[in-house]
Amino acid sequence: MRRVRDLTPYIGKQVEARIIELDKNRNNVVLSRRAFLEQTQSESRTTFLNQLQKGQVRSGVVSSIVNFGAFVDLGGVDGLVHVSELSWKHIDHPGEVVEVGDEVTVEVLEVDFERERVSLSLKATQEDPWQAFARTHTINQVVPGVVTKLVPFGAFIRVHEGIEGLVHISELAERHVEIPEQVVQVDDELFVKIIDIDLERRRISLSLKQANEGHEIEIEAFDPTQYGMAARYDAAGNFIYPEGFDSDSQEWKPGYETQREEWEKQYAQAQERFMAHKKQKAEAKAADAAATPADETAAEEVPAAE
Repeated sequence: MRRVRDLTPYIGKQVEARIIELDKNRNNVVLSRRAFLEQTQSESRTTFLNQLQKGQVRSGVVSSIVNFGAFVDLGGVDGLVHVSELSWKHIDHPGEVVEVGDEVTVEVLEVDFERERVSLSLKATQEDPWQAFARTHTINQVVPGVVTKLVPFGAFIRVHEGIEGLVHISELAERHVEIPEQVVQVDDELFVKIIDIDLERRRISLSLKQANEGHEIEIEAFDPTQYGMAARYDAAGNFIYPEGFDSDSQEWKPGYETQREEWEKQYAQAQERFMAHKKQKAEAKAADAAATPADETAAEEVPAAE
């Protein structure tokens, strides 16, 4: 479609063109290759757009990136994936997710035939992390997290990529807490208990206080599945042992060294989390004990109302 300065390569070649001017008296005909290509492409584009439907999943290639999203070539027609449809997590620029030339799978959100525009979504083809979190976690489960933000009414904790929950100030510690900074700081790594999951409002309520409650468990008796180690169960609720492990002899079968190494790695990681949680509980208990006498003294110094 660009202007051609050197026409020499076209000499002797047969090309298709559109008649844009005809003067029979002067035996003069003006043809346009550009007009023919534009008409052909327009017809092809219209045909392609008519084949697109909302909800379809299509493959394409990222053709360009702009501040507000990424354009994807679906095979002759470019559609826009708005920045809000690139990822479930917050991103500042499309370049954080895709690059020009990337092959992607997208879902058609809308086809505007009048304006010949196609709206696409990349994140619609991926599992919602909130749905995945709700599927793999349960109420009262203790999970690791990182403090991301402190507010007057509590602390926000990132418990999974793109998922943050709130520990209300009343759930930070057993003792009375005036401000969250008395208990936690931004970037602190800690363990919290899930006390509610609201998928509709995309909110998770957490408790640091409840995560620090309960009797002490010795290392030999800890449950690795409570500290991030995957576990599978059959329809009857029976535990499914990892591939290569003999449940009768409680030993690994020969030839399953890779599976054994991976299992031991996951177990070691779960054990590290357990020990870190145990240390956290001991520190919280000591902090509550140290704060109690001061709280009682302060309460005694408050004059009674007349």
